[in-house]
Amino acid sequence: MSIRDITGLAPVIPIITIDDAATAVPLARALVAGGLPAIEVTLRTEAALDAARAMIAQVPEAVIGLGTVLRREHVAAARDIGARFLVSPGFSTELAELARQSKLPFLPGIATPSELMAALAAGFPVLKFFPAEPAGGVDMLRALHGPFPDAAFCPTGGIDAAKAPSYLELPNVVAVGGSWVAPRTAVIARDWQKVTALARAARDLRKR
Repeated sequence: MSIRDITGLAPVIPIITIDDAATAVPLARALVAGGLPAIEVTLRTEAALDAARAMIAQVPEAVIGLGTVLRREHVAAARDIGARFLVSPGFSTELAELARQSKLPFLPGIATPSELMAALAAGFPVLKFFPAEPAGGVDMLRALHGPFPDAAFCPTGGIDAAKAPSYLELPNVVAVGGSWVAPRTAVIARDWQKVTALARAARDLRKR
């Protein structure tokens, strides 16, 4: 699958930060049951790699990627555990080349026109717009569409259920990323029914 295919699986990609690897598999199953198969596991905790590895092994219908990919060892770890895609909050030519060598679909982050031009020149037309809300949100993406009509975005950062529809209405947005579908309180409480309900509501946002 290409990154375009992955971002096209559902209108929302859950961005999850896992503190307890024991919650990983039921969380992934709950998200998939709600119709959100592409899941980004951020590399922000010590449990992240074990959690992603368990999801990949035990929830084959999920498409698991690693997020907060910043360094060479992150790319290597993603390849080693069988992750399906990579997400970075920023863009660098070194990381882009490492991702290319890994043959894993890569969603690099940009926040400015100059970063966007560099990413497009490197061959990455589908990009994470981050941090979406602080970087100008819907207005910024609408402005970028004029000079960059072929660029597509998955904005993340400050987006919730109320804000997501405005992003999904934009012609250059293929999906949004957010953590609201797997709130920390629900994960700690093992309230998987709530996660599935939130995922189902996010799935139903759909692109217009």
